[in-house]
Amino acid sequence: MTVVARQTLLCLSHLRWGFVYQRPQHVMSRLAKDYDVLFFEEPLFVDTPRPELELSRPASGITVIVPRIPSGMDAQQVIATQRDLLDAYLSEHSTHGLLLWYLTPMSLAFTEHLKAHVTVFDCMDELSAFRGAPPDLVEKERQLMAKADVVFTGGYSLWEAKRRQHFNVHSVPSSVDIAHFAPAREALPECSDQASIGHPRLGFFGVIDERFDIELVNELATLRPDWQIVLIGPVVKIDPATLPRQPNIHYLGPKGYAELPAYLSGWDVALMPFAINESTRFISPTKTPEYLAGGCPVVSTPIQDVVNGYGDSGVVFIAASPPDFIAAIEVALEAKAGGNVVQRADQVLDGMSWDKTCSMMKEQIKCLR
Repeated sequence: MTVVARQTLLCLSHLRWGFVYQRPQHVMSRLAKDYDVLFFEEPLFVDTPRPELELSRPASGITVIVPRIPSGMDAQQVIATQRDLLDAYLSEHSTHGLLLWYLTPMSLAFTEHLKAHVTVFDCMDELSAFRGAPPDLVEKERQLMAKADVVFTGGYSLWEAKRRQHFNVHSVPSSVDIAHFAPAREALPECSDQASIGHPRLGFFGVIDERFDIELVNELATLRPDWQIVLIGPVVKIDPATLPRQPNIHYLGPKGYAELPAYLSGWDVALMPFAINESTRFISPTKTPEYLAGGCPVVSTPIQDVVNGYGDSGVVFIAASPPDFIAAIEVALEAKAGGNVVQRADQVLDGMSWDKTCSMMKEQIKCLR
């Protein structure tokens, strides 16, 4: 039997594999069935005499590569060092062709010389709108658009914004592993740090950053002190001291992907209290279908892709102001008590899966090879 050599897929990421399990991990873990995936992260600046690569293998077919670079290098030295480290690694480990998969245009600075059979830009978000975005990110994205063979966007509104910038752009909204979250529909054993929190229990899991509407959460907690708000996830790019501190707001910190169903099982309503600003204009939150797969109704601020994709579902309720948000939560609580959330959620999620999403991506790649 002829054995087909596996190509190398080099994924260039601004997100760390061990941060929050989201779109990159879902996609790469599935593509690893067909490719040897190298997940190349942003560098760590450390007290080390010489640059080196830190390697780990968190999943079958996945090698995570982190450049460890001596502190004190200027920007051009950092770029050159990453190029040298990556070139040396590829010369030893990539022998059957290369596929480039960009999650950030900034990686182009040290990879523009690489020759690939196919170059993919997986444009998850409008990164230039995020706090702390590099000033040359827009120009780097323009260059990547010129280089890429295919562009995937993280949602429909982002596709609308990018479709005139490239001839081969496809809307690929984030999906869901229904089997992973379905156990949350049953009464799972309570997590120790959530067990003592009363009901009604309103929950959020995800990154708490500049996209998070701090004022909305604070007013919600103030107006309804009888409601308990559970917030799960890392706090990044904002000062934790600015977060509201009230007796009915509970910060439980980051949790592993495997732990999320157990927490979700104990919630009455799931929240998506995103601020409406430039950083959320094009987002398509992965957590929307994850909450629904766990059998939990959702209340969200009017994020465009959420409104368009779920606004008429009967299980995702949209509200802009704090009073309307409270009213929507009351409706969601009634829906949960009525026992018809799961049936409606299943109608919304019908046919949705990360496997299907990745199959579509692979078909687009095959057309280019």
